[in-house]
Amino acid sequence: MTPAAPRVACAHNDLLLELAAFHREDDPFRARWLPVLERGGVGLQVCAVWVDASDLPERGLRCALEQVRAFHRAVGANPDRAVHVRSRADLDLVEPGERLGLLLALEGAEPLGSDPAMVEVFRELGVRMVGLTWMRRNAFADGNAEPEGGGLSRLGAKLVARLVSLGIAVDLAHASDRTFRDVLELTGPAPLLVSHAGCRALVPSPRNVPDELLAEIAAREGFFGVMCHPYALGAGSTIEDVCLHLEHAAAVVGASRVGLGGDFTRQIGRSGAVGPPRDIELPPGTGLDDAVEGLAGPEDYPALAAALAGRGHDEAAVAGFMGANLRRFLRSALS
Repeated sequence: MTPAAPRVACAHNDLLLELAAFHREDDPFRARWLPVLERGGVGLQVCAVWVDASDLPERGLRCALEQVRAFHRAVGANPDRAVHVRSRADLDLVEPGERLGLLLALEGAEPLGSDPAMVEVFRELGVRMVGLTWMRRNAFADGNAEPEGGGLSRLGAKLVARLVSLGIAVDLAHASDRTFRDVLELTGPAPLLVSHAGCRALVPSPRNVPDELLAEIAAREGFFGVMCHPYALGAGSTIEDVCLHLEHAAAVVGASRVGLGGDFTRQIGRSGAVGPPRDIELPPGTGLDDAVEGLAGPEDYPALAAALAGRGHDEAAVAGFMGANLRRFLRSALS
């Protein structure tokens, strides 16, 4: 008998960009993304707020709030099928699998301007995960596209302290290596994660995480989400490359601390909701329309589960990679 497909939990999706762009539609979440997520067996999805450089600084906060509004509208319009995850109790609500859990995150702290206290406003709006930067440099930290490779600023150190005190998970995706190390020094036992990246040992890109820093995630009992996009996995990557990155990360971090950080951009790009980033040059051969062969979007997650099983992973290991490990991490990170 074929085992039931595992319930998926994914640590990164930019779907809010599309929902905000098409906010005049009656229910863009139900029309555009809910069917896709349900076909893929997604039971928990982290939804990121991201602001393009062309909107900074003047429109940064407004653009972020438009995406937050789109998130709340998606949950509010679909109470029978979606739950806003803010706490462990909310995780309990989605555990039976009858409704989809949606968790709100900031991908880059640019909407805060230069005021760490502004994160308290976003917490009240339901944000429970914050990445300090998106590749670029901001008032708080350097991202991994900055050639100087700087770390946290003094404001960044204050922001990290606030995040820890507020119980908001600190996401080190897109952080420079030095920013990563600076955060490790400041956060003690606080839960840390890398929501979406690849393994630098397999693809030597600054966007990916080296083994020495992956090991630090293991020491903190954190979480590493493998990004299912050619930007991290390399041009021409296939579903087998996703498996290889999951397996390599598991060998370094531990199989119970590795999962998915999809970052699928094809649907968002083709919808016209967003174009290529203005301030970051994508590697040759990659773009928003790119996708991993065999894993173009969350609807293809069952194919990834089948590929992992075909490589000899047992049912428990596959379930861990596909979602159980992220849910376990969030139980430790949320109050």
